[in-house]
Amino acid sequence: MSQQHTTHLTPTHLAKRWSVTPGHLANQRSAGIGPAYLKLGGRILYRLVDIETYEERSLVGASA
Repeated sequence: MSQQHTTHLTPTHLAKRWSVTPGHLANQRSAGIGPAYLKLGGRILYRLVDIETYEERSLVGASA
């Protein structure tokens, strides 16, 4: 059985990645928009795979 390593980002880390505030991400969650997230014991985490998928879907421009 193979073991997968899933990388998670906190709202602070994702905010830095996207150059937005953690409050902006909180507003997205409240509005039901933005990337999928986990809520574990009151802590918010984003799976890197979900962030990358969200970024790909948000890509605007000509395809190769």
